[in-house]
Amino acid sequence: MEYDGVLGSLPKEIRLFIAAFVFVLSVGYFTGLLFIQETESTTPAGIEKNYLGNEDDEGAEVMKFKKGEREMLTVIHTHVLSMSFIFFLLGGLVWTTKAPKKLKLFLTIEPFLSIILTFGGIYIMWSGISWFKYIVVFSGILMTAAYIGSACLVLWQCFVPKKSQQPS
Repeated sequence: MEYDGVLGSLPKEIRLFIAAFVFVLSVGYFTGLLFIQETESTTPAGIEKNYLGNEDDEGAEVMKFKKGEREMLTVIHTHVLSMSFIFFLLGGLVWTTKAPKKLKLFLTIEPFLSIILTFGGIYIMWSGISWFKYIVVFSGILMTAAYIGSACLVLWQCFVPKKSQQPS
């Protein structure tokens, strides 16, 4: 079965449908990143305070308390499931683009590793191994870079298909 470059050869209406999906998916993804920024969880120290609390910080503008185990399991459960679906759907579209196989392999496998490292890392950090906050930041950045690369690749090939691939 030949799938390399199929996206560019799809009818214009289907490519527009796919582009609309990726655009709306991206709005959701980046809204999530804005929420992370609002909770000041974009740095290792911010992540630690968000999940472990900041009761010892007398100068804190917003008091945060350590999250309970039930809340942690809910956050991890919902994020792992939803992000797995996001990257599965986006990855399926990436495999239909015309791009080097190694790039597509990276863009479609790396996010799943980052999901485990990010949310598993949050739980491990919450459990008491605080240096995992650095793994969480690194894997989160890598996951976002893979998302951006995948979304841009799919959108690019939806709007700028190869002329030779378009049906007449």
